[in-house]
Amino acid sequence: MKIDSIKNGIVLDHITAGRGMEIYNSLGLDKLDCSVAIIKNVKSSKMGKKDIIKISDNFEVNFDVLGYIDPDVTVCVIENGGVKSKHKVELPQMLTNIAKCRNPRCITSVEQEIDHVFKLVDREKQIYRCIYCESKLKKN
Repeated sequence: MKIDSIKNGIVLDHITAGRGMEIYNSLGLDKLDCSVAIIKNVKSSKMGKKDIIKISDNFEVNFDVLGYIDPDVTVCVIENGGVKSKHKVELPQMLTNIAKCRNPRCITSVEQEIDHVFKLVDREKQIYRCIYCESKLKKN
């Protein structure tokens, strides 16, 4: 299989195998008017298997979404066929409007205008809690 390299754009590399589609959907890449390639289960000496997403246009990457879904992702900015810069994604300290609190008694369930905000309480286990009701955020 041959996947062409891109001249200008973004490459999301080192995605945990199987999480490529979740990232694609969460970043809204289906709404872009450019080529987007999702390459699944690529052999990797470091990870065994990984997913890669190539976006053939400049795109404002939401690092908080990436960090929440897969904090090991590397974002490569491609310019004139070469890597202009690489950015390592990290687990965000706060999540705002990335996930919704599922507690029916939370103020965010009653007041629709309030932002859904979660704070990282355990970095090792990747646990977030709602800042309003302390409910634990469950990943899908």
